[in-house]
Amino acid sequence: MTSEELQVRPELIDPARFKAAQRSTLVSVVVNFVLTIVQVVVGLIAHSQSLVADGLHSLSDLLADFMVLYANRKSSHPPDLEHPYGHGRIETAASLILGVTLAVTGAGLIILAGSRLQNVDDLPPVAPLALWAALITLAAKEGLFRYMLRVAERLRSPMLVANAWHARSDAASSLVVAVGIGGSLLGYPFFDPLAASLVGFMVARMGFKFAWEALQELVDTSLDEKEVAQIRATLLATPGVLDLHELRTRRMAHQALVDAHVLVDSRISVSEGHRIAETARTRVLNAHSAVLDVLVHVDAEDDDLPTNNVLDSPDRDVLLAHLQQLLALELGENPPLIEKTLLHYLGGGVEAEIFFSAPFCTDSAQIARLRDLESRLADRLPNDPFFRAILIHCRIAPK
Repeated sequence: MTSEELQVRPELIDPARFKAAQRSTLVSVVVNFVLTIVQVVVGLIAHSQSLVADGLHSLSDLLADFMVLYANRKSSHPPDLEHPYGHGRIETAASLILGVTLAVTGAGLIILAGSRLQNVDDLPPVAPLALWAALITLAAKEGLFRYMLRVAERLRSPMLVANAWHARSDAASSLVVAVGIGGSLLGYPFFDPLAASLVGFMVARMGFKFAWEALQELVDTSLDEKEVAQIRATLLATPGVLDLHELRTRRMAHQALVDAHVLVDSRISVSEGHRIAETARTRVLNAHSAVLDVLVHVDAEDDDLPTNNVLDSPDRDVLLAHLQQLLALELGENPPLIEKTLLHYLGGGVEAEIFFSAPFCTDSAQIARLRDLESRLADRLPNDPFFRAILIHCRIAPK
């Protein structure tokens, strides 16, 4: 297999996409690094558990950003021998790990806040500095979310979307923290650990959501009904496609893979059927930019029907040997030269087309002999174990 054969859709391996994803993630790294230091240090100084919890949340973001940087670099690699469909699923795996990380972090914050709520009277008062830090964090995280989501939607990257909404969950948690600190400053000390527990719940919920969506992709869940219907319409509109069945789709990061069985005229040649399949594949790739590749299987009849199982019929060599026996019975031991034989496996039976050579077909006596042969074969076929029809052709020219 050559490297050219592995390039399923080279235009989808976009260096600009990779650079844009890297740039947005690096911005997130810088923001989260600064916020982690500010929140943890100020939270410890100002005795705010919720601010420290939000700082640990920012630290988990920082670790997640490094994971995204690694996954984005790996997933941008083109297809190779071991990964013929590319490395897009690395994005999915990173989304799954990111979701699990968030869920675990959120659970830890809930447990810690719960223990603090049981001893509210022993908590030191929260300093006003914590409120300013929370408000600055809120503004920074909301701005980061809007920037990252805009990039993620433009690139159609589930992993970057997950990371953007991770930033939004931070912004929401920072809002909760600001309210909690404000309540504590107003004389309600339980507001701060309560805010910390709410932050933990929000983080855990978002993590579960991302982990579940990534898991759905890893088990090859289909595209939504609207997308499948659009792809079906594109395939059915292809000239030569009579019907369609077994249309299957699955996601791979921001792209999709499609398999389909198309029904064509049972009498056309293999090369024409191949051209119809290639035309159908190209039309889907051109009309649906998110589709990475399409596998089109050509059917001469609906193979979903139990009566159309071609595997119930004998192989070609067995059928040709049986056909020679039939011709020998009717034409004697030295039948005329057969140039080629076409076999049609249709409706649970077999039809044969026999092509005799030009010299044999130019003699009027031989032509009359063939007409007689066709009539006698028709009488034999109702009791034949293999063939249900045998068609005879003569090549007139060139000789």
